[in-house]
Amino acid sequence: MNRDLTLSDDGAWPVDSYRSGAVGTPLEREQATPILDLPTLVQIAIEWRWLILAAVAVGLALGVAVTLLTTPRYRAAVTLQVNPPAVAILDTNNGENDAAKDNSQDFVATQVGLLSSRSLAERVAQDLNLAGNPNFVSQKADPATRLQIATDKVAENLDVIPPESGELIRYSYSSESPQLSAQIANAVADAFINSSLQRKYEASAYARNFLERQIAKTRGELENSERQLVQYAQAQGIINTSSAGSSSPDGSSSNSDADSPQGESLIQLNQALSDATAKRVAAQGAYQAALGSGLTSQEAASTQPLQQQVAALQAQYQDKLTYLKPDHPEMVSLHSQIEELQKQIAKDAAQVSSALINSLRADYQAASSAERALQAKVAQLKGQVLNLRGRSIQYAILQRDVDTNRALYNALLQRYKQVGVAGGIGTSPVSIVDHASVPAAPYKPKLILNLLVGVVLGLIAGMGIAVVLEYISDTIKTRDDVRKKLGIPCLGSIPKRSGKDFLLQDLSDPGSAVSEAYSTVAASLQFSTESGVPKVLLASSARSGEGKSSSVLALAQNFARRGNSVLLIDCDLRKPAFKTAADDIGLTKLLTNDEPVAAHVSATQFENLWLLGAGPLPPNPADLLSTPRFQAILREAAAQFDMVLIDAPPVLGLADSSLLAAICKNVIFVVESGKTRRAAAVEAVNRLRRSGAHVLGAILSKSVEDSRAYGYAYGSGYGYGKYGAVDRKSSEIALIPQQAEE
Repeated sequence: MNRDLTLSDDGAWPVDSYRSGAVGTPLEREQATPILDLPTLVQIAIEWRWLILAAVAVGLALGVAVTLLTTPRYRAAVTLQVNPPAVAILDTNNGENDAAKDNSQDFVATQVGLLSSRSLAERVAQDLNLAGNPNFVSQKADPATRLQIATDKVAENLDVIPPESGELIRYSYSSESPQLSAQIANAVADAFINSSLQRKYEASAYARNFLERQIAKTRGELENSERQLVQYAQAQGIINTSSAGSSSPDGSSSNSDADSPQGESLIQLNQALSDATAKRVAAQGAYQAALGSGLTSQEAASTQPLQQQVAALQAQYQDKLTYLKPDHPEMVSLHSQIEELQKQIAKDAAQVSSALINSLRADYQAASSAERALQAKVAQLKGQVLNLRGRSIQYAILQRDVDTNRALYNALLQRYKQVGVAGGIGTSPVSIVDHASVPAAPYKPKLILNLLVGVVLGLIAGMGIAVVLEYISDTIKTRDDVRKKLGIPCLGSIPKRSGKDFLLQDLSDPGSAVSEAYSTVAASLQFSTESGVPKVLLASSARSGEGKSSSVLALAQNFARRGNSVLLIDCDLRKPAFKTAADDIGLTKLLTNDEPVAAHVSATQFENLWLLGAGPLPPNPADLLSTPRFQAILREAAAQFDMVLIDAPPVLGLADSSLLAAICKNVIFVVESGKTRRAAAVEAVNRLRRSGAHVLGAILSKSVEDSRAYGYAYGSGYGYGKYGAVDRKSSEIALIPQQAEE
């Protein structure tokens, strides 16, 4: 490819307007934080696979060691059934309320908490005399300390599993002895049942003691109230004639007016007054009836014989009147007899009636007198009863206190009897479903589990160490590192070779891996600018030994093989990488005279490839390269050759590469895989860009494996030492008649 380039007004090569691969500002790329994503982790795992495998092997070994060194432990389990108190709570929908279920769950949770209590562990330790068992507790301490230690061991090794549903509680005990595990597990169940019964008995005893105190107190109050009632009755002269056990319908003692003597007398007088009033009314009625009526029955009874005679005479008179006249003497005699008898009847009736009326009057008057006397007596007794009622108010109050105290006393006695009966009959809230049996095998250590844990921990530790080492080293290793850490495109990745003597052989074989890799780089350069491959290319690196000179030679040979006339200029005036047939020609000579470039160019064994060596080493390389003479040499070379490739010194610690980059403008940055640190590479790229150069991309050399450096380094400030002509012969690449890699 032939292309003419001209210098700008200031003598510098024009900068291509197209820039590819620039991501953000250099400061932003320098301060970018590495992202630890899945692809990065996979890449780290592949790169540090031997370290991770070693960590996994160590984890496996530790798992086996832990299994062998861990004392076997045996676990015995017991299953208990909780018997919550049966409290039926029904709702209106004839179903059991959820409150009963909640109470049952709360009761089960309470029993779980009691199983885990320290008091139960202490009781088990006492029942089994664990403090005196030398296999369980050391006998060097005092008994109290040994008991505390035994209690702590029982509590620590007891594992209670609360049920998610139902009323079955499962717990286990673990120890180094299978027999002791089963013994303690069963002892816990027995002690728990006994302690539950004991707590219930103690609760009943407390209730009995409380009721006894309340009964004694109530008994004293009852006796005091009865004493006050009697004293008041004696002082007021109140006599209660009611029976001792009589009570009103509401349960209180009867205290009505009828219970007093005056009340009873008043009741009797009221009854007598009622009877007298009835008699008086009857006598009054009879008397008034006698006054207003005619012949009474008594009168008729006294005159009945005379009336019979009158009736007989009247019958004769009527019989004879049929044949005798009224004025007949016999008739007149009969009429006279009848009248005489009637007069006698009237006289006798009058006498009888007068006697009867007088008798009824006397009865009426006697009844009225008796009624008035009774009324006066009733009125007198009413006053006495009312007076007694007023005086009995305080008596009733005292009587009510007596009744209340008596009722409380009776209720406390009844409750005391019930508590006494309930306290004597105890049921345990739990029962044993399955007793603990002696375990046949230990439950830990588990070899498989320990191996899995060892593998996982080893994998995590190995991966963690690999990540730490990866970010501690922070080197450029892959294409992604070039793009992410440097912010420039990766033009290609060159595989690491076994030795530098094989470089020229690899380049001579277009089918070799190295030749193919550089062909890829050459193809990438075709798209690095809008106009294709730049005519002038400068290759540099952050430090020495990164394969920069080898890459320049490989690219020059690749472009020459395609028919382009290529000039390779060795601008490393401090440590040249290429040697020529004569030492009196080269770039140093051209910089100090006006001879043509063609006089100092040497042909190589590669067709279309020429070399402009460095020449004699000058004392001031930077001063020579900064003169306008170098720009003239570069312009003359670009006019005579299709492509000019420049091998520049490393960037860090030297000004040479920055000066050359400012003139050439298009730069290829070479990075050694796994050796170049990110900070050094970023600093080198930023320096090249600050000089005004366009970094087309980076070549990742010696990919996958590490290599040794030159044995010296460029500059200072990054720990690379001093750059100079040390061991020059071993670092040169001989193009004529023999070549070797950097």
